[in-house]
This record gives sequence, structure tokens and C-alpha cells, in this order.
Amino acid sequence: MSIYDTLNPEQKEAVLQTEGPVLILAGAGSGKTRVLTHRIAYLIDEKGINPWNIMAITFTNKAAGEMRERVDKIVGFGSESIWVSTFHSSCVRILRRYIDRLGYENNFTIYDTDDQKSLMKEVCKKLNIDTKIYKERAILGAISSAKDNLVGPEEYEKSVMDDYGRKKIAMAYTEYQKELKKNNALDFDDLIVKTVELFQSCPDVLDSYQERFKYIMVDEYQDTNTAQFKFVSLLAGKYQNLCVVGDDDQSIYKFRGANIGNILGFEKVFPRAKVIKLEQNYRSTKTILEAANQVIHNNIGRKAKTLWTDNEIGEPVHYRQFMNGYEEAEYIAGDISKRVREGECEYKDCAILYRTNAQSRMFEEKFLMANIPYRLVGGVNFYARKEIKDLLAYLKTVDNARDDLAVRRIINVPKRGIGAASLSKVQDFADQNGIGFYDALQRADEITTLGRAVSKITPFVTFIQSLRSKLDYISPSELLKDIIDETGYVTELQAEKTEEAESRIENIDELITKVVSYEEECEANNEEISLSGFLEEVALIADIDTVDGDDNRVLLMTLHSAKGLEFPYVYLAGMEDGVFPSYMTIVSDDPTEIEEERRLCYVGITRAMKDLTLTCAQQRMIRGETQYNKPSRFIREIPKELVDLGKNFKERKIKEIPLPKGYQQMKKAIKEPAFMQKKFEVKKASSLSYDVGDTVKHIKFGTGVVKSIIDGGRDYEVTVDFEKAGIKKMFASFAKLKKL
Repeated sequence: MSIYDTLNPEQKEAVLQTEGPVLILAGAGSGKTRVLTHRIAYLIDEKGINPWNIMAITFTNKAAGEMRERVDKIVGFGSESIWVSTFHSSCVRILRRYIDRLGYENNFTIYDTDDQKSLMKEVCKKLNIDTKIYKERAILGAISSAKDNLVGPEEYEKSVMDDYGRKKIAMAYTEYQKELKKNNALDFDDLIVKTVELFQSCPDVLDSYQERFKYIMVDEYQDTNTAQFKFVSLLAGKYQNLCVVGDDDQSIYKFRGANIGNILGFEKVFPRAKVIKLEQNYRSTKTILEAANQVIHNNIGRKAKTLWTDNEIGEPVHYRQFMNGYEEAEYIAGDISKRVREGECEYKDCAILYRTNAQSRMFEEKFLMANIPYRLVGGVNFYARKEIKDLLAYLKTVDNARDDLAVRRIINVPKRGIGAASLSKVQDFADQNGIGFYDALQRADEITTLGRAVSKITPFVTFIQSLRSKLDYISPSELLKDIIDETGYVTELQAEKTEEAESRIENIDELITKVVSYEEECEANNEEISLSGFLEEVALIADIDTVDGDDNRVLLMTLHSAKGLEFPYVYLAGMEDGVFPSYMTIVSDDPTEIEEERRLCYVGITRAMKDLTLTCAQQRMIRGETQYNKPSRFIREIPKELVDLGKNFKERKIKEIPLPKGYQQMKKAIKEPAFMQKKFEVKKASSLSYDVGDTVKHIKFGTGVVKSIIDGGRDYEVTVDFEKAGIKKMFASFAKLKKL
């Protein structure tokens, strides 16, 4: 019996369709990874394709690792030549070889979100951008969005027109990219953008990769952004053997730049595309699947499909409503304890999913009290902890001394008595001579204003140079141990004799273990061991990659983090209008916003294999204020016959759960005359004391120049370009502008 005979008819069709563009619409739990791995095996065993010519791309290291494991098992000899990796890892491999064509050095550093924020802080300081008005995170978000859409600094600057705020972002974008290049560094978005730039500017490089990757497969295609689509379409441009697998109903990363149009419009871009639907679900019970189908059918912007399964009918969906969030957390903790105590499941079989990270606190408190072991996904990342960042900064400095951020971080770790004034003088010297910060440190004796600080800087430079000289003959783990020993980092922590210090030492031990594991993995795969390789692997690790399936703990995570996972018992908490879907989504004029939230709910429901519980609270404290919310509209979209209301909930209707008495009284009181909003009478002045072009002052926005005055009948509408607040439109009677 052939391995392909174990596939259902649609899966088999997807495996055998090897030539030309193919879109596989794979519903949740429909065995898409199985299809991809069998497709690779078919290409090699039956079609005689060289493994070297096959590329499989996915989004997370975890998914890539699982696919690699399955491919090795099913293909056997030669499978190591197949390129199975994430988008970012694929691009890093290409750039390590050819980025010098774009004016970078091949040992570039990859900046994580903390590094980006630190760099943006410096950029804002340099450009005198007020970070109270323009937050670093918001600027970086705008830049990331531009990069996702392949919009460079120059193009972005042209698009801002007279928008004062976006002009500031454009300035920051330009300077940010200059600083990245000066530091020989790339951020995550650059990994894709620079690879696309490389392909477009160097046809010979593109041609070599097109010849290598004649058969390309992309998993989770609904999550691709414009830049990733361009990367894939360029690679597949020559042979057109592109197979993309995805589910538009699980497109939930719009906030990260994912473009659902890539999957919905695939046939427009590739008119010859063959479309195959995988609708048989192997994961969930009939009841859970029907609940998911009923919810997602309310979306308009989707490709028609209905999941079905041969699995058992299973338990009804459990719905529980509580007075507040504390009761909700207490119930879920008690329910899990009861199930484990009665031998129904283990802790690791359970997951609590919620809309935002802030919702985890109550569950953590209740779990600690109930002695339930848990793991929080999305907490402080191991690699974001201070001691780990410090030691990695040393390794980055040794690997790429042009990385000013890394050098600045560790120049006084441990304390060397090099003050901020001295560092400022070094930076001035670097700017004047057009060199990097570390290069300026090497020439410290030429900086006359430094005085005695030179004697403190020189030993640091000598230390880094001595470490760099060892690179060719010691391993990364030996280098790390040398840094720890020679800096006395652990010795200082031991001297503190505190619990926190002990925890930090344990983290450092774990980092050493990570380096050794990296080296062992390289040896097992006959790959080169290098410091750059280790730093690259660390930079590309995501939170979800660290989830251990054998760890017997309840998992707490956001719905976004749960994508791609499955659990026998799932609790969807905080199912209230205003929480999930969020209030901003409900009031939005854009109908696609609520559709994205509904897809997120669909993802949450389809994580459940055996049992699903939906919970909500009548009142919940958010940002210090008590809010009263209706049960989520997504709950109301599930047919009543699929839902169990529990012993104490039989009399309640999902659509009409009464609000608390106090809330009803409050609503009534607000309608009383004392609470009625006052009507403001606008009194138009006969004339204004200022004219277009005059400088005026506003009590809140400060000084600005009047750009236009329009007589609107009831009042004058004045447009002012304020120095700090940008362009504002206001009525003259309310603005009370004073001419200066």
C-alpha cells in the first residue's frame, strides 16, 4: 500500500498537483502539514526532482522544525538538502551570502524590538522629536508598516504631503535607516525588504536562486504581507511552480501587516492557478466544528467552505457567565483542578485563551492559590532579560563592532567609571570623523578633551580586541565563558546574595546551555559553528517556539499566540462585547475590522479538540474602571442547541442576559435632568483680531501660524499650524486665539 493511499481524495489531489501555481485552502485541522510533507516526498520519489530544488517556507521556527522532522522521516536520504525554514531565516541565509552587494558587511547584526526602541530613542533625541507626543513605539510601528508594503524612506517622505505628524515620522525613518546601516544592522522587516531589494537590483543573484528553487511551497499563506508576497513571487517567477497553503478564515495578523488580499486574490495574480479545498477536519468534535462554522459564516470577505468531520459529536459547548472576572477565573481554576483530580486530563491538556495579555493576571493569581502549574506565553522573553541582553551585547560587539547599540550597552558593564560626558565626547569625535562609535573608542587617545577617561576606555578596547582575536580558534560557548570569567559578571551577582541575583545566575547558566546545544546541533547536521550563526538563531526565536509540549502545565496565552496549536480542553475567557470583540472594533466604520475579530474567534474555537468552554463576566474592571458588557456577539452567533448553560444557567438566555440592578439604576439616573448634557450656544464674533499669516497663541497647543479662516455661518473655522501640535482646525469662539 502506497503512503499516498492514506490521504483523503482532496489531500491526494493536492499532493499530485505538482506543476504550476496551486492554492490549497486548508481549513483548521485538515492535515495541511501532512499534505505538504507528502507533496515533497512525491516530488522526490515519483517525479525524480532533486531535493536541492525544493523550498518549503513557514512562519515560525516551531512549525519549520515540525515540518523538517516529518520531511526527514518520510523522505529519508537526501532530505537534508531540502530548504525548510521560516521567511526570516531564508532571507538571512541569502543575505549572509550576498548583502555586500547592498553595501553592508556579511556579519550584520539583527536588531530585536528592544534594540529598535533604543535606536529610535537616539534618533528622536538627535532630531529633537518630542517622544511625549511621538512615541518611539508608534514611530517604529509606522516604519514597520511602510516596510511591510515595500515603501522606503524617500517614497514615504513624498507621500506625507502637509501632514505634520507624518513628516516627523518620515524624518525619523530616514535617520533610523542611516543609523542601522552605520551599525551594520538590520531589523526584522529589513530581512525581507533587503532580500527583495537584492533580487531586484542583482538579476544574477535572483536567477541563481530561481534555478535552485524550482518548486516552492509556502505554509500559512494568509499571514503573508506585501513584502513577503513579493519575495515569493520573485523566486517563483521563472518556473511558476508555487504551491501556497492557507486559510483565509484564519487570517488574524492584519495588525502585523498581513494582507488577506494575497490569498483572496491569488487567482488574479496567477490566472492558471489550481484551487483545492481541504474541508475534512481531523481535530475537533462535530459540535465544536459546527459552532466554528456558524460563527465564521457571518463573515462576507471569505472564500466559501464548510468544515466537516467523521469524529464523534462530543460534548456541547459550555457557556458560563459570571458576575465579575474574579468569579470567572475561580471557576476555570476549579474546573481544571476537578478534571485533573478525577483523571479526565492532565494540566498540559488545558489552555486558557484571551484577547489581551492583561487578562492573564487574575488567572495567574487563582492558579497560584489553587497550586495549579501554569506557563504564561508572551511574558518577559528569556532573551529580553537584562543579564542575557548584556552578555549577548558582548557577543554582538565581538562579532560586529560596528553595532553601536551593543557597544554602548556594555562599555560600563561591569562599571568601568566611564561617564556619560566622556561617551558624549567619543560620539562627537565619531560624528566629526564619519566613523563608528567603537572605531572612535579605538582612537580615544586622539580625543584631547577626554583627559584621564582615556585610561579607562583603553582597557575595554583591548579586552574586546583580545576576544576578537580568539574567534578563529575557540567556540562560541568558550567565548561566552571567557566573557563571564574576565568581566566578573557572575562573581558580582554572587556577591549580592539575593534571590533575584540567584535567578539571574540560573538564566546565565541556561544561556550557556543554549550555546552548547546550538554547537551540538551544528555538529549533528554537519553545519559550520559560528558566533554569527548563534546570534542569528537567537534573534529569530519567537515566544511560541519555546513552548514545550512535554511540560505538564496549563498554558495561558492570547488568541494570536494560540494560532497553529491544539488542545483537548480550551477555555475562551472574556467573551464580552467591548473585550472580544474590542470596543474599538465595534464602533469602527470599517466592516473588515469586526471580520478580523470574528476570524480570531474562529481560530480560538478550532483550537479545541474535545471540550470547549466560553466564559464572560457581567462586569469587569478595565484600566481601573468597572465596565458592564453584554455577552460577546460571537457567542450569540452559536446556535442554542449546541450550547450547554450549566446547572445554574438553565434559565438564562444567551441573547438576553439581564444587566445588574445597580447598572440599570445608573442608566436611569443618567437620564435625569441633572445628568443631561448642557447645550452650548455658539456666539459668533462680529470680527476676528487676527488674520491669515498672523502668529497666534492657544492655551493648550501653544504658538502657531494661521493658515486659513473660513466663514462657516454660525462661526469662523480657523486652521492653525502649531509648532508642536501640528495642524488643527477649530471654531474661533471655542479656540480663543490671541494674536502675538
